[in-house]
Amino acid sequence: MRPGSFYTSTAPADAWDRRTANETPPCILRDQVERIASLSDAQVELLDDFRDYFRERIVLERDYATKLQLLAKKVADKKSKKIAALIVGTEPTKTWDENTIKQSTLDQAYSQYISSMLDTAQDHNTLADSISMQVIDTLRATSKRYDDYKKKQMQFFQKILAERDRTYADRLKYKQKASFYAYDEQCAEVELYRQKQERSADDRHAERAAKQYEQQQADMLNSKNIYLISVAVANKVKAKFYEEDLPSLEDHFQTLQTQLLSKFAQTIVHAQALESSHLDRLKLRVAAAENAFKAITPSQDQMLFIDHNIRTFSAPLDWTFEPCATYYDTADMSVQPAPKVYLQNRLSRCRQKLQELRPVLQSKRQEVEKLAKLVPAYYQDHGLGNAEDVADSYQEAQHQFTFFATSECILNTEIESISQALGGDEGAQCPHSFKSTSFSIPTQCGYCKSTIWGLSKQGKTCKACGISVHSKCELKVPADCPGSQGGTPRSIPNPSTASTIQSHNHTPSISTSISRTSISSPTPSASSFAHTDSSIHSAEEHSPSARVVYDYTPTSPFELAITEGQIVQVLEEDDGSGWIKVADEEGGNGLVPASYIEVIADEPIPVQRPSSAPGINRASKPQPGLSKKYGNLYEYQAQGPDELSLHEGERIELTSGPSGGENYSEDWWEGVGSTGKKGIFPSNYVEAIP
Repeated sequence: MRPGSFYTSTAPADAWDRRTANETPPCILRDQVERIASLSDAQVELLDDFRDYFRERIVLERDYATKLQLLAKKVADKKSKKIAALIVGTEPTKTWDENTIKQSTLDQAYSQYISSMLDTAQDHNTLADSISMQVIDTLRATSKRYDDYKKKQMQFFQKILAERDRTYADRLKYKQKASFYAYDEQCAEVELYRQKQERSADDRHAERAAKQYEQQQADMLNSKNIYLISVAVANKVKAKFYEEDLPSLEDHFQTLQTQLLSKFAQTIVHAQALESSHLDRLKLRVAAAENAFKAITPSQDQMLFIDHNIRTFSAPLDWTFEPCATYYDTADMSVQPAPKVYLQNRLSRCRQKLQELRPVLQSKRQEVEKLAKLVPAYYQDHGLGNAEDVADSYQEAQHQFTFFATSECILNTEIESISQALGGDEGAQCPHSFKSTSFSIPTQCGYCKSTIWGLSKQGKTCKACGISVHSKCELKVPADCPGSQGGTPRSIPNPSTASTIQSHNHTPSISTSISRTSISSPTPSASSFAHTDSSIHSAEEHSPSARVVYDYTPTSPFELAITEGQIVQVLEEDDGSGWIKVADEEGGNGLVPASYIEVIADEPIPVQRPSSAPGINRASKPQPGLSKKYGNLYEYQAQGPDELSLHEGERIELTSGPSGGENYSEDWWEGVGSTGKKGIFPSNYVEAIP
């Protein structure tokens, strides 16, 4: 064990082993990532300072070598002029030549001295090249690499900090007026509806006011439950942040700083070794500097940093439930029927997500443990491979594991909170298979009975039973989908059942009647998008006229082409989506942008009833491309202009094409009846004719 860990008072001798140590020593530096990161910045700047020093040193070495070469040449020139006088005199009586001069020991010494000067100059150039390639380039690469390490760690810190703050913000969002589920706002709405109910107690709106008040109470209780869940999640994430994420991050910083200083020390030692071999006469001074660099102890410097940065720390207190000022309530989760359904669905969803997450989390945990063991082995034995690449992989795996672990913490907290509130009553185990759906034509929500309309997937449709709901209503629908019960298909309704079903489809109901309707009545997505004939008649009788102010070219089968100056009839007003349904003088109808028309009169213009709903082509005679023939088993009354009425014993010919016949949808087919009219009908109302 060694002193000097940023987060704990003791740590393993090898910093990498700290990752898998199952110990929780006393805390020293808690929640001081930015100060620790500043130490890394200072260490990187140290490498830059030494790199600048060696650059100037290279300039001096090369300048010295150049001047020494010039000096050696000057000396050699003087020698060539004076050597003869030195050796043989100025006026020799005997003839002499170059070989005579070379025989002189003075000449040899003189020549050796000049040669030594030239060799020394070349040695200085060699030293400059060695420092440039082996010291400056190494310091540059080390500085860049560990600066990138530090940036990645700070980016990771900002991400986990943002994740923590997001859970904090969720708690405030679900408490204050910031979303649909804001608890305070829902409480205020409950009081408002209660007052409205009292005022309408004796008039014809009493029943509707009571239902609105009851629905608002359910929404308020849902908001309360969501708020309580967000409080629990924020507390768990906060605890994980300070007890797991921060220690791991700070220890990783410590490891990176240790490696940085060690690499820095090794580089400087190598530079001193180069200078020592070049300047043998300065070996003692160079050795002293070399010993000084070899004596660098990162832990000792870190202890000094720690000693000057200890600060008082206290973790934030846990959040608790805060009652609304305008509505008295307790901190217990509501398990009344409507909120209980929401909790049951949310519990099921959390368990499903947790089941999907756990294999991924386990795989990532094993990857982290494996890499944690590989990193020190690669650093100790460079023959195994590039240790820095392995360290990068370990860091990335650790980051991913942290986010997965946070998701697991959130899911476990929600499951624990909801299970405790439900007390074992988890409801039906036949969840709907909801998928996001774009609704080009207004559709009634199977839960709240209000309209779903929009191209931005504001609603969802169950692929098993066909029920469509708002996205916000998805978790409010009881998990009793008939299509998910053992995966069996819907039974074929008899004529009496079908007539009963049709009456149910036009009657507001609570969650129990929703499930009953979806069990018996085929509900195709295309049919639910279209209006019934009665709704078209009503629109023709009461819709205002409007003038088109801009040309518009449709981009989908549900839209209508209009031209500037054209008079149209408004069938449906803008519900906030920016689109209006209109009809032209020729009987066509569809959606147009609301800003493209202006109302000009209260009296409607006569409009012919459209022969088909948008996107459905009609025909007065059998269409080409028909395929299989089917006989009708049951009577079926069309519920919209795009549907086909069936009469027992009548024969139907299916259309062909990628979206026709049996390819129209799973439960609804497209065909042509005996009258030549084309439309869609329930597939379980017919049987194939041999």
